[in-house]
Amino acid sequence: MYAIVNIAGQQTKVEANRFVYAQRLAGNVGDSVALGNALMTDDNGTLSIGTPELNVAIKGTIMAHVQGDKVLVFKKKRRKGYKKLNGHRQQFTKVMIDSIG
Repeated sequence: MYAIVNIAGQQTKVEANRFVYAQRLAGNVGDSVALGNALMTDDNGTLSIGTPELNVAIKGTIMAHVQGDKVLVFKKKRRKGYKKLNGHRQQFTKVMIDSIG
């Protein structure tokens, strides 16, 4: 069984007993979190599509707060002597999905 869930504005496919990286969520490591806004579920070929959402409880546990890979932003204007280099690392939360249902 899997579900498509809206987490912080992004649609993510979640399955039970698997982890997913989501945008930074509030809470400490080990806290349980309830993910709402299930848009679709699939139970062995039986699709349930919400209009716009389903009433499905998705529970997970926060495993860690991590950072993504560094993205470099380089700006330059030729013949002007202007160069600028910025870096950014996105904050993520690793969530283990405990149950869907």
